Amino acid sequence: MAMVPLNLLIDHDGRSARQRITCRYRCGDACAHPAPNTSDNAYFGDMVREAVTRRSALKAAGVAVLAVGAGSALAACSQDAKPTGQTAPPPSAPNPGMNFSAIAPNTEDAVVIPEGYQQAVVISWGDPVLPDAPTFDVTKQSAAAQRQQFGFNNDFAGLLPIDGAPDHYLLVVNHEYTTERFMFPGYDEKRPTREQFETALAAHGLTVVEVERTANGLKPVPGPYNRRITADSPFTLTGPAAGSEFVKTAADPGGRAVSGTINNCSGGVTPWGTVLSGEENFNSYFGAAEGAQAPSPIDADRWKRYGIKVKPSERLWETFDPRFDPTKTPNEVNRFGYVVELNPWDPRSTPVKHTAMGRFKHEAANIYVTPDGTVVAYSGDDERFDYMYKFVSAKKIQPGRDAAAMAANMTILDEGTLYVAKLTTDIPANQIDGSGTLPAAGAFRGSGTWLPLLRSGPDGAAESLVAGMTPQEVAVFTRFAADKAGATKMDRPEDFEANPRTGKLYVALTNNNERGAPGKSTADAPNPRNDNKNGQVLEITDDHAGTSFTWDLLLVCGDPAAADTYFGGFDKSKVSPISCPDNLAFDKHGNLWIATDGNALSSNDGLFAVALEGPNRGETRQFLTVPLGAETCGPIVLDDLVTISVQHPGEHDDNSIDDPLSHWPDGGNGTARPAVVAVWKPDGNIGV
Repeated sequence: MAMVPLNLLIDHDGRSARQRITCRYRCGDACAHPAPNTSDNAYFGDMVREAVTRRSALKAAGVAVLAVGAGSALAACSQDAKPTGQTAPPPSAPNPGMNFSAIAPNTEDAVVIPEGYQQAVVISWGDPVLPDAPTFDVTKQSAAAQRQQFGFNNDFAGLLPIDGAPDHYLLVVNHEYTTERFMFPGYDEKRPTREQFETALAAHGLTVVEVERTANGLKPVPGPYNRRITADSPFTLTGPAAGSEFVKTAADPGGRAVSGTINNCSGGVTPWGTVLSGEENFNSYFGAAEGAQAPSPIDADRWKRYGIKVKPSERLWETFDPRFDPTKTPNEVNRFGYVVELNPWDPRSTPVKHTAMGRFKHEAANIYVTPDGTVVAYSGDDERFDYMYKFVSAKKIQPGRDAAAMAANMTILDEGTLYVAKLTTDIPANQIDGSGTLPAAGAFRGSGTWLPLLRSGPDGAAESLVAGMTPQEVAVFTRFAADKAGATKMDRPEDFEANPRTGKLYVALTNNNERGAPGKSTADAPNPRNDNKNGQVLEITDDHAGTSFTWDLLLVCGDPAAADTYFGGFDKSKVSPISCPDNLAFDKHGNLWIATDGNALSSNDGLFAVALEGPNRGETRQFLTVPLGAETCGPIVLDDLVTISVQHPGEHDDNSIDDPLSHWPDGGNGTARPAVVAVWKPDGNIGV
């Protein structure tokens, strides 16, 4: 199989290899602009000195300090897939679930998997979801067709077993964003058509489709639950912000009925059988004519903190619908940026947006349930120098999946307390120099506190826990509340996942090209490198329903040969290179699986397994890579099956749908299409 030259992996600004075209359409090219957090939160070094002083005083007083805890492009790995000078790490005795041959970094236009495994595409952009959906034809797209077909740029995926139907599941997938230049032949970025606008609306949102487990992976089938949700489907706003002055519009004077969801990134499956999805880079969908002005200085300040610009947007949706023009409909933007909850078992149900969980660039929301039934939801704000949050419910989870239990459980995330994280450490500040060099203690670690922001009760009643802000302001302008509380600025906190075996939390911190830049926060213990290209993975031992935690850096990602990388203390000569961690998952053995986005090491993005316990702690093995230009998203790891979402294959600054770089997944002259892929081992379980 022919290889694509490494020089095609151009890294804009010398950072991540993600192409600028992808950044423009997904997040408004956020990394090319200054990070919007300009708050003067205490510099982490001051917190270090404060923590050391406090602990010294406590010890002097004799007080103990407690730490809480498809087609021709599908390929198996081959020697030809290894770029010159790069080889797979040597074999070692792996933890259970990680007994596969790690694949080497590569730049194939294919999903590359270990020897002995098989793969197949499950569903691709444009494939039928509803019974009357037409067969996909890239030259005959329409909004009507797209509303019945699988959407674009699939990210999160969840598999929910169907009771009484062995080997049948609901596959629930969200669709993060559209890249119109790679959707519509002849697309004119300066003059999109109304049909293209409406088709793009329909390509957003979520898909629910029944799938059957077969010897050849997963096969979509017609089913009563199959459903498409789009950027103009009805949603209900719940919690403190619902009905407030900040979310009312002329089209919705009651402030409770929102049209659509956009930029859904990662998500999670709840224990009660629903799906959560995070509205992330919603700001990039809003724009205004050149020369337009914000209605007031306070609007301008609020928009700036959320990255909303008063200028034409990338897609120009504001030219077709004034709700996407904040100068004409100022409150519309306040109706996005929430955690969405969908009941996939009721195709007639209206999804909700939970404002009690705050408004920011939610990467995801994932649930941990304490022994007494308290529900704790964790979420990262995917922005440079933004924060980590958790929501602790006031209500207990109700057992069962009947209508009454489902109705009760779907209100759990409306009543409780929202917190933001502040991290501290005892590591002396002079041992954190921005190079990533380990401190004398041998690892970056510390403790932390969850700072309360908002307490929500029944029927939208709420209490602000931030001086000078109303409950509604905290719910809608959560970033300001977290700034005032003094949260710790992190390097793009993305997916949170709790280990089902230990309860420990893991957070993917993807990268931060502004860390240590003039006027910006410099390196600190949880973010130990300036100009952080490769990211890190944080391990948290949390008092889940409480306010204290301890933390360690599990991985400081990058080239294992580089001095600034760390793999949990494991021998770095025996690990796979990993860069830009994004989505996380666990297997039944308690191994962490990491999907990457923006690999800065001249290789395609991939999926990696990491050992967390025992002598192999930190061992990292690459399980697969995705095609050129693509991102690895939404991993699901079952005993006998792994699925991934392959997002934006073939996206490159110098290409388009008319001049394609990729023909994955169909091969030949096929159109590059985002898709879900299944991988399995015919003669046994994954990693065994």
